[in-house]
Amino acid sequence: MSINKITRELKSISNKESVEAMARFGITPKKAFGVSIPELRRIAAAYRKDHGLALKLWDIDTRETRILASMIDDPEAVTEKQMDSWARKFDYWEICDQCCMNLFEKTPYAYKKAAEWCLSDSEFVKRSGFVMMARLAVSDKKADNRRLEAFFSYIKAGSADERNYVKKAVSWALRQIGKKNSHLHRRSISLAKDIIKLRSRSARWIASDALRDLQSRVVR
Repeated sequence: MSINKITRELKSISNKESVEAMARFGITPKKAFGVSIPELRRIAAAYRKDHGLALKLWDIDTRETRILASMIDDPEAVTEKQMDSWARKFDYWEICDQCCMNLFEKTPYAYKKAAEWCLSDSEFVKRSGFVMMARLAVSDKKADNRRLEAFFSYIKAGSADERNYVKKAVSWALRQIGKKNSHLHRRSISLAKDIIKLRSRSARWIASDALRDLQSRVVR
Protein backbone atom coordinates (compact mmCIF):
# COMPACT_ATOMS: atom_id res chain seq x y z
CA MET A 1 0.00 0.00 0.00
CA SER A 2 1.35 3.44 -1.01
CA ILE A 3 0.69 5.04 2.39
CA ASN A 4 2.66 2.38 4.27
CA LYS A 5 5.48 2.45 1.74
CA ILE A 6 5.77 6.23 1.98
CA THR A 7 5.69 6.37 5.76
CA ARG A 8 8.29 3.61 6.00
CA GLU A 9 10.58 5.54 3.68
CA LEU A 10 10.10 8.77 5.64
CA LYS A 11 11.03 6.99 8.84
CA SER A 12 14.09 5.41 7.21
CA ILE A 13 15.51 8.79 6.11
CA SER A 14 14.38 10.83 9.12
CA ASN A 15 16.87 13.23 10.64
CA LYS A 16 16.47 14.51 14.20
CA GLU A 17 19.13 17.18 13.73
CA SER A 18 17.25 18.59 10.75
CA VAL A 19 14.06 18.83 12.81
CA GLU A 20 15.92 20.85 15.44
CA ALA A 21 17.48 23.08 12.78
CA MET A 22 14.12 23.73 11.11
CA ALA A 23 12.62 24.88 14.40
CA ARG A 24 15.17 27.68 14.51
CA PHE A 25 13.71 28.99 11.25
CA GLY A 26 10.10 28.92 12.37
CA ILE A 27 9.27 25.50 10.91
CA THR A 28 7.39 24.09 13.87
CA PRO A 29 4.95 21.30 12.94
CA LYS A 30 3.54 19.03 15.62
CA LYS A 31 5.49 16.12 14.14
CA ALA A 32 8.31 16.03 11.58
CA PHE A 33 10.80 13.53 10.21
CA GLY A 34 13.34 16.15 9.15
CA VAL A 35 13.30 15.15 5.46
CA SER A 36 14.51 17.76 2.98
CA ILE A 37 12.32 19.27 0.27
CA PRO A 38 14.43 17.73 -2.56
CA GLU A 39 13.96 14.31 -0.98
CA LEU A 40 10.22 14.88 -0.72
CA ARG A 41 10.12 15.85 -4.40
CA ARG A 42 11.92 12.63 -5.24
CA ILE A 43 9.35 10.59 -3.32
CA ALA A 44 6.44 12.54 -4.81
CA ALA A 45 7.62 11.90 -8.37
CA ALA A 46 6.29 8.35 -8.23
CA TYR A 47 2.75 9.41 -7.27
CA ARG A 48 1.87 12.44 -9.41
CA LYS A 49 -1.76 13.59 -9.56
CA ASP A 50 -3.08 11.00 -7.14
CA HIS A 51 -5.89 12.92 -5.44
CA GLY A 52 -7.01 10.09 -3.20
CA LEU A 53 -3.51 9.43 -1.92
CA ALA A 54 -2.98 13.14 -1.31
CA LEU A 55 -6.05 13.34 0.92
CA LYS A 56 -4.86 10.36 2.95
CA LEU A 57 -1.38 11.79 3.34
CA TRP A 58 -2.81 15.11 4.52
CA ASP A 59 -4.87 13.40 7.21
CA ILE A 60 -1.76 11.77 8.72
CA ASP A 61 -0.70 15.26 9.89
CA THR A 62 3.08 15.31 9.82
CA ARG A 63 5.21 17.93 8.11
CA GLU A 64 6.37 15.55 5.43
CA THR A 65 3.07 13.82 4.64
CA ARG A 66 1.30 17.16 4.30
CA ILE A 67 3.97 18.63 2.03
CA LEU A 68 3.86 15.42 -0.01
CA ALA A 69 0.09 15.77 -0.25
CA SER A 70 0.54 19.20 -1.84
CA MET A 71 3.10 17.81 -4.28
CA ILE A 72 1.04 14.76 -5.26
CA ASP A 73 -2.50 16.13 -5.52
CA ASP A 74 -4.18 16.86 -8.83
CA PRO A 75 -5.03 20.60 -9.13
CA GLU A 76 -8.03 19.80 -11.32
CA ALA A 77 -9.48 17.53 -8.62
CA VAL A 78 -9.05 20.04 -5.79
CA THR A 79 -12.19 21.84 -4.60
CA GLU A 80 -12.61 25.20 -2.91
CA LYS A 81 -13.82 23.38 0.18
CA GLN A 82 -10.59 21.38 0.31
CA MET A 83 -8.46 24.50 -0.13
CA ASP A 84 -10.26 26.29 2.70
CA SER A 85 -10.04 23.23 4.93
CA TRP A 86 -6.31 22.80 4.39
CA ALA A 87 -5.62 26.52 4.78
CA ARG A 88 -7.37 26.58 8.16
CA LYS A 89 -4.87 23.94 9.34
CA PHE A 90 -1.80 26.02 8.46
CA ASP A 91 0.13 26.75 11.65
CA TYR A 92 3.63 27.60 10.40
CA TRP A 93 4.94 29.36 7.31
CA GLU A 94 6.49 26.47 5.40
CA ILE A 95 3.33 24.39 5.01
CA CYS A 96 1.48 27.52 3.91
CA ASP A 97 4.05 28.34 1.23
CA GLN A 98 4.49 24.76 0.03
CA CYS A 99 0.75 24.21 -0.46
CA CYS A 100 0.41 27.49 -2.33
CA MET A 101 3.40 26.85 -4.58
CA ASN A 102 2.94 23.14 -5.21
CA LEU A 103 -0.81 23.03 -5.57
CA PHE A 104 -3.13 25.93 -4.86
CA GLU A 105 -1.73 28.38 -7.44
CA LYS A 106 -2.41 25.74 -10.13
CA THR A 107 -6.11 25.36 -9.35
CA PRO A 108 -8.95 27.23 -11.11
CA TYR A 109 -9.67 29.04 -7.82
CA ALA A 110 -6.25 30.62 -7.28
CA TYR A 111 -7.18 34.27 -7.87
CA LYS A 112 -10.41 33.98 -5.93
CA LYS A 113 -8.70 32.42 -2.92
CA ALA A 114 -5.88 34.97 -2.96
CA ALA A 115 -8.43 37.76 -2.56
CA GLU A 116 -10.50 35.89 0.03
CA TRP A 117 -7.69 34.63 2.22
CA CYS A 118 -5.87 37.94 2.51
CA LEU A 119 -8.90 39.25 4.45
CA SER A 120 -8.73 36.46 7.04
CA ASP A 121 -8.00 37.09 10.72
CA SER A 122 -5.85 33.94 10.85
CA GLU A 123 -2.15 34.77 10.44
CA PHE A 124 -1.33 31.87 8.15
CA VAL A 125 -4.54 31.93 6.12
CA LYS A 126 -3.91 35.62 5.53
CA ARG A 127 -0.29 34.91 4.63
CA SER A 128 -1.58 32.36 2.11
CA GLY A 129 -3.54 35.04 0.27
CA PHE A 130 -0.45 37.16 -0.26
CA VAL A 131 1.76 34.17 -1.06
CA MET A 132 -0.75 33.26 -3.77
CA MET A 133 -0.47 36.78 -5.21
CA ALA A 134 3.31 36.55 -5.27
CA ARG A 135 3.26 33.14 -6.91
CA LEU A 136 0.62 34.05 -9.51
CA ALA A 137 2.72 37.03 -10.57
CA VAL A 138 5.51 34.57 -11.36
CA SER A 139 3.71 31.49 -12.64
CA ASP A 140 0.72 32.86 -14.55
CA LYS A 141 2.43 33.83 -17.80
CA LYS A 142 -0.88 34.85 -19.37
CA ALA A 143 -2.04 37.20 -16.60
CA ASP A 144 -2.79 40.68 -17.86
CA ASN A 145 -1.85 43.77 -15.87
CA ARG A 146 -5.37 44.48 -14.70
CA ARG A 147 -5.73 41.08 -13.07
CA LEU A 148 -2.61 41.63 -10.96
CA GLU A 149 -3.34 45.30 -10.31
CA ALA A 150 -6.60 44.16 -8.73
CA PHE A 151 -4.46 42.89 -5.85
CA PHE A 152 -3.08 46.36 -5.06
CA SER A 153 -5.94 47.42 -2.79
CA TYR A 154 -5.51 44.22 -0.76
CA ILE A 155 -1.76 44.77 -0.53
CA LYS A 156 -2.24 48.31 0.74
CA ALA A 157 -4.81 47.21 3.33
CA GLY A 158 -2.65 44.26 4.40
CA SER A 159 0.40 46.44 4.90
CA ALA A 160 -0.96 47.57 8.28
CA ASP A 161 -0.78 44.03 9.70
CA GLU A 162 2.12 43.89 12.16
CA ARG A 163 2.38 40.10 12.28
CA ASN A 164 5.73 38.96 10.98
CA TYR A 165 4.62 36.23 8.60
CA VAL A 166 1.89 38.41 7.12
CA LYS A 167 4.02 41.48 6.50
CA LYS A 168 6.76 39.42 4.84
CA ALA A 169 4.19 37.91 2.47
CA VAL A 170 2.71 41.34 1.69
CA SER A 171 6.16 42.57 0.70
CA TRP A 172 6.74 39.44 -1.36
CA ALA A 173 3.48 39.97 -3.26
CA LEU A 174 4.27 43.61 -4.00
CA ARG A 175 7.81 42.84 -5.14
CA GLN A 176 6.85 39.94 -7.40
CA ILE A 177 4.07 41.88 -9.10
CA GLY A 178 6.52 44.74 -9.61
CA LYS A 179 8.94 42.42 -11.37
CA LYS A 180 6.34 41.22 -13.91
CA ASN A 181 6.87 43.97 -16.49
CA SER A 182 7.76 47.65 -16.82
CA HIS A 183 4.18 48.88 -16.34
CA LEU A 184 3.64 46.89 -13.15
CA HIS A 185 7.11 47.91 -11.99
CA ARG A 186 6.13 51.58 -12.13
CA ARG A 187 2.76 50.93 -10.52
CA SER A 188 4.28 48.85 -7.71
CA ILE A 189 6.84 51.52 -6.90
CA SER A 190 4.07 54.11 -6.80
CA LEU A 191 2.05 51.89 -4.45
CA ALA A 192 5.07 51.35 -2.20
CA LYS A 193 5.53 55.12 -1.95
CA ASP A 194 1.88 55.45 -0.89
CA ILE A 195 2.23 52.66 1.66
CA ILE A 196 5.31 54.19 3.27
CA LYS A 197 3.22 57.23 4.22
CA LEU A 198 0.85 55.15 6.34
CA ARG A 199 1.15 55.44 10.11
CA SER A 200 2.28 51.88 10.68
CA ARG A 201 5.68 50.35 11.40
CA SER A 202 4.71 47.35 9.32
CA ALA A 203 3.71 49.50 6.35
CA ARG A 204 6.99 51.40 6.48
CA TRP A 205 8.94 48.14 6.63
CA ILE A 206 7.01 46.62 3.71
CA ALA A 207 7.39 49.72 1.56
CA SER A 208 11.11 50.07 2.32
CA ASP A 209 11.70 46.38 1.62
CA ALA A 210 9.83 46.57 -1.69
CA LEU A 211 11.47 49.80 -2.82
CA ARG A 212 14.95 48.50 -2.02
CA ASP A 213 14.31 45.49 -4.23
CA LEU A 214 12.33 47.11 -7.04
CA GLN A 215 14.70 50.06 -7.38
CA SER A 216 17.82 47.91 -7.38
CA ARG A 217 19.95 47.96 -10.52
CA VAL A 218 19.33 44.24 -11.11
CA VAL A 219 15.54 44.63 -11.15
CA ARG A 220 15.57 47.88 -13.16
